[in-house]
Amino acid sequence: MSGGQALALFGTSADPPSTGHRALLVGLLEHYPRVVTWASSNPFKQHGAPLELRAALLQALVDHLANPRLGLEQRLSSPRAIETLARALDLWPDAEPVFVVGSDLVSQIPRWYQAQQLLGQCRLAVVPRQGWALQESDLEQLRQLGGKVELLPLAIPASASSQIRHHPSPEQVPPALWPELVKHNLYGAGHQDASNESPRSSGAGTLTIPAATQSPPQPPP
Repeated sequence: MSGGQALALFGTSADPPSTGHRALLVGLLEHYPRVVTWASSNPFKQHGAPLELRAALLQALVDHLANPRLGLEQRLSSPRAIETLARALDLWPDAEPVFVVGSDLVSQIPRWYQAQQLLGQCRLAVVPRQGWALQESDLEQLRQLGGKVELLPLAIPASASSQIRHHPSPEQVPPALWPELVKHNLYGAGHQDASNESPRSSGAGTLTIPAATQSPPQPPP
């Protein structure tokens, strides 16, 4: 493994990005000199929006945070973590990669494709998620596979993208993104905002969404 500068790698479905995603990115910037994120596509998970759209939403959040140490690199997206890591090492050969996962994924990692090879090529940073307590037995299993595990003391708001998809609310979406969701009527946010006397979508959005990926109008509940 390279002894270079630590590079935090954080892939997320971003379906859509929530206040939790924003808090996590800010927290990672407090712990690592550089952070790279991307919208991921999980073949075992049903997504509410196409990958291209989710990447655009995540880019809008990254742009709003406006930190030169944070970037989005969509080329890292792959269903297999080992492939993502290989691409990162090609792009930043002198960096020390730190693969960031939520505590809900820890028990699954030993079953990932080439998990032992993955753990031998990077550090693993675990972020606590509410409702997913860490088990010492799971952490020990990762260490036995050669994993160098570090636990990040971050307080992440309990905001779930799945809940936003079913009940869009401006309180669970980063302020920079809510106008974009309303403008393009994504996840039904346009309907939710229509009854607001002072809609937060009054400013023009900056996201460019291809027509084929825009969400259809949502009927009233």
